This record gives sequence, structure tokens and C-alpha cells, in this order.
Amino acid sequence: MVEETSNSPSLTEVKMVSVGDILKAKVTKVEDKHALVDVGYKYDGIIPISELSSLHVDKVSDLISVGDEFDVKVTKLNDDKEELVVSKRAVDAEKAWDDLAKKLETGEVLEATVKEVVKGGLVVDVGLRGFIPASMVERHFVEDFSDYKGRTLPLKVVELDREKNKVILSHKAVLEEEANKKKEEVLNSLTPGQILEGTVQRLTDFGVFVDIGGVDGLVHISELAWERVEKPSDVVKEGDQVKVKVLKVDKENERISLSIKETQPGPWEKAGEQFKAGDVVTGTVKRLVSFGAFVEIAPGVEGLVHISQIANRHIATPSEVLKEGQEVQVKILDVNVANQRISLSIRALEEERAEQAERASRREQQAYQQENNHGLGVTLGDLFGDLREKLK
Repeated sequence: MVEETSNSPSLTEVKMVSVGDILKAKVTKVEDKHALVDVGYKYDGIIPISELSSLHVDKVSDLISVGDEFDVKVTKLNDDKEELVVSKRAVDAEKAWDDLAKKLETGEVLEATVKEVVKGGLVVDVGLRGFIPASMVERHFVEDFSDYKGRTLPLKVVELDREKNKVILSHKAVLEEEANKKKEEVLNSLTPGQILEGTVQRLTDFGVFVDIGGVDGLVHISELAWERVEKPSDVVKEGDQVKVKVLKVDKENERISLSIKETQPGPWEKAGEQFKAGDVVTGTVKRLVSFGAFVEIAPGVEGLVHISQIANRHIATPSEVLKEGQEVQVKILDVNVANQRISLSIRALEEERAEQAERASRREQQAYQQENNHGLGVTLGDLFGDLREKLK
């Protein structure tokens, strides 16, 4: 009977071992290119560095230390030479294939650390050599992946091929799922009339898309400003922080209509402060109608010059005097902000100018007469005074 010691198992504890068995192992010694492990057999097993991991390992000590415990698979056994070769990689791979297959089926997210940055993507250790193609790393384009090494990323399994030892993973898929959840939450929280802060994401010919917390809404070009906008870049640029008002939410089609101009004072609000009856302003004739002309006196603010107020003479149609696009001076007769109406007059200005001209003419005549009287050197009193004396 062999005496049992603390370092070696007794004969009654010695296991029967065969190639293919899965055994519990404890690391007893670490060398650069291999490690020795106690598997409960009559002599220690050896793990070559190539059987530690599916990924490249420079030194055994980079991966395991004395005292570590894990499962191994017997790959070679020769009692005559006391040779027992075991593999940690084989066990890890077997478990990994099963685990990854379940995650592929359920869509469960796993985490893995980036071990290498290679041409075309990233390599991670998932018990197997997992590959993340460059197009599946982020939702946006990444030019340099060098700072990804060592980072732990949440991933989804997108493709498995055991025969080709192929494992394709995606970080982008996780990000998109999170974005979709956030989008749904935002859509459910939005109601027309809300005022929100947003960031301009991109500009198009027909408007701009604004991020309002994980979901983009469209500000149509007509909703950018109260005045006419030729192109969105005249008003905003990418990255601008803007206030927007929610106009409409289409949850089914995930469309959100927004307005920037609705968060700003309207032209008629400003008009109430800017204009008052009696003011003389310059405007542009926008439209001619049978009963008068509409003149824009500020962006978005048009007033009506009634046909009776166009000229100081009778006219049959406004086009006898005015044409669209013409710049004119008008006098404000009345401002009604509540009903968005402003009454204007061209005739009043012409009459005032005529009166001013007439007054100026009278002043000139009076001045002329006074100057001529002074030139004679006598007054009427002087002329008739002598005659009065003679009559006496």
C-alpha cells in the first residue's frame, strides 16, 4: 500500500484516464511555452502553449498562473513515457460553440475584449477566435481602430460556421438595438406642441433633420424661419443647438414634424412693437388685386393699400399705378395685430407732399413780397400819410 501524501493522490484516488476525457485541472507549474497541471492522475499533464487559447499567446504566464483551476480535455496519453497532453482550448471551444449557438438563436448580448486589431476589423476572445468586421463595429464610419485594443465591447452573434471555424460578431447590432429602443421611448413621449432642444444632424434641399434625443425629426424648409428661406444653410448648420416645436408625430412610420420658426416671435408679434399709425415706411408690392395692393413692409408682414388709397386721383385698377416687385413708400393708417391687418396709404403721402409743397410755395411768395417791400424803402403808411396831411 502506497502511503498517501499531500502532493500526490493515493492509488485509490488515481483516475482512469482516456483520450477525449474532460478533467478538472489545477496549474502546478508555468513555463514559457507550456504548463503542468494536476488532473488527479498518477502524473501531471502538460498543456502546450498552442492548447491554451484559440488566439495567439506569447507566453503561458500571460494567460494562466500557478493555482488556477479549469477544465481540460485529454488529447494524448502514453503511460510508458508518462506523457499526458491536455488542452484547455478544446474545452473552451466546445463550450463556446454551444453558448454562441444559443446566443445566436436568442439574440442575447455577450461581452468580449478586443485582443487584436487586424486588417478589416477586430479580433476578440469568446472561447473561440471571434471576428468583428469593420462595418459592424460602429454605426458610423471609423477610420482608425488602433485605440480599440483592450476595450470590452457588448456584442451580438450574427454568423456561426463550425466547419469553417467562423464566428462573426457585431457591436453595431447592439448599438442599433439600443437606438431603436430609445427611439420608441422618445416617440411614445412626444406630443404636438412640445418645445424641445435638439441638434442639427444634416441638411437637405427640403429641410433639416434635428436629433431630439435619439430620434431625428424633420424641420421642413418652410418651418425654418418666418421669412422665406432659399436654402437651409442660410439659417442653420450641422451641429447647431436649436429649439424646436413638435408639430406632428407619426409613430407607425416613425416620422416627426418639427418647427424652428414656431419657437420664435412671429412677424406679427414684432409688428405690434415695430409699427404704429402715422409711421412712413418703405415696402415692396407683393400682389395686386382688384381692390388694392398688398405691400410687404417687414418679412412676413403685408399691409393693404386700398385702391382708394393708391393715388390722389381716380384709378380703375391698381396696375395703372403699381406693379409687383415695385418699391414704394407708404403711410400706416392702422395696425391691428390681433387680426394681422395693417392699413396703408400711398395717397396720404402724396397729399401730404402736395400740402407741404403748397405751404413751401406760400412761404416763398411771402418772403419774396417782404423782400420787395423792403427794397422800396417806404411803407403804405408812409405813402398815404402825406396825403392825409394835405387833406386836413
